[in-house]
Amino acid sequence: MSLYERLNDANSGQNEPGAAPAAPQATSAPMESLRHRVHAALIEELGPVLYDKTLSEDQLRGRVHDALRTALAQENAPLSASDQAQLIQNVSDDILGYGPIDKLLKDEEVTEIMCNGPDQIYVERGGKLVTADVNFVDSEHLRRIIDKIVAQVGRRIDESSPLCDARLPDGSRVNAVVSPLSVGGPFLTIRKFSADPLQIDDLIRFGTLSVHSARFLQACIVGKLNVIVSGGTGTGKTTTLNVLSSFIPDTERIITVEDAKELQMNQDHVLSLETRPPNIEGKGEVTIRDLVKNTLRMRPDRIVVGECRSGEALDMLQAMNTGHDGSLTTLHANTPRDALSRLETLVLMAGYDLPVRAIREQISSAVDAVVQLQRLRDGTRRITHITEVAGMEGDVISMQDVFLFDFGAGVDHDGRYQGQLQPTGVRPRFAEKLAENGIRLGPEMFTKAMPTAPTQGRGR
Repeated sequence: MSLYERLNDANSGQNEPGAAPAAPQATSAPMESLRHRVHAALIEELGPVLYDKTLSEDQLRGRVHDALRTALAQENAPLSASDQAQLIQNVSDDILGYGPIDKLLKDEEVTEIMCNGPDQIYVERGGKLVTADVNFVDSEHLRRIIDKIVAQVGRRIDESSPLCDARLPDGSRVNAVVSPLSVGGPFLTIRKFSADPLQIDDLIRFGTLSVHSARFLQACIVGKLNVIVSGGTGTGKTTTLNVLSSFIPDTERIITVEDAKELQMNQDHVLSLETRPPNIEGKGEVTIRDLVKNTLRMRPDRIVVGECRSGEALDMLQAMNTGHDGSLTTLHANTPRDALSRLETLVLMAGYDLPVRAIREQISSAVDAVVQLQRLRDGTRRITHITEVAGMEGDVISMQDVFLFDFGAGVDHDGRYQGQLQPTGVRPRFAEKLAENGIRLGPEMFTKAMPTAPTQGRGR
């Protein structure tokens, strides 16, 4: 007899005489009920002990296991030793880890986890959304997991501050929304980071870019060009920024500025700055703009801003124009031209009444190249443009594409795009600037290659 059947028999006395037996698909309900009661009893008994940072992980796990055994003994449920051990393990994982999403966080094929309340969890696999076969006990269970995640990075989430951006210890990005803003339960979204940061060879293997374009981007970073990585949500901007920043020489001092730390750099001389939200009194907030201003007093060789989304764009442009060459950042836009237009808008958000022409002159002299990413219909993430910002022509910023994705190559029988990032034949004007820094670009880099077989990979 299975565990669920024994629990059904133990609870059969609660049914009315002559009642029909439960349907087979409902046999897990008593197990969930037992798990829920034990979980609640444990939370009530231990309470603040679960967040006591003076206890080691082994000590805390021991306390939790002891309390679980006590709670199970009080339930007097007919469980074998193996069943009891399994239940203790499951509940302790809920309490000590991240609950039912623990196994999703460990699954390398899962790139994003979306909890639309306690009973509806989706994951992204291979660029496609699928339903996960896990769920939380209730909304309070999901809320405790959210509280645990945000507390680990010194942040808070409550009715007065129901939105929160945070991160997991491995750098995975976390966004949480709770009541009164979320209807139907707390919402939790986690964008996972690879345990091993992706390198340029990985992006080439996935088809995100080609060998020639990879060499070109490496030359741009080593040659201290200012580069913007642009794309829509979930196109891989931060991953690409991380790969590009890996080309920065170890001899340079790098300062990163982010809302929540995500960049994983291997250089020795890296200083990471992270924003701080306001406290419960609404004071003490430190914004990205505050941090970008402060980096200028820290003698940076390179400034890397995780994302420009407000007035910090003006400070970033000023830094690029005042000797901090080789700076990198990302922003949301659908095309390279849109990226510069959005940059104009962000500069205006700084609160200064600047003429549009003055802003465009700042942009054209500061930004050297735009790397545009797109998530295609087949779920893959590809660099579709590498575009040079060539200067001003009248009141318009002049741009020219150096590499373009070949959509004309079509798709294979699985619907996967067969094209690659190809040179347009245009030699960028900043090639002279690179030559001054000892980097010479050969003509073969800008010669369009013959069509090749499609690259195979997981499309990330």
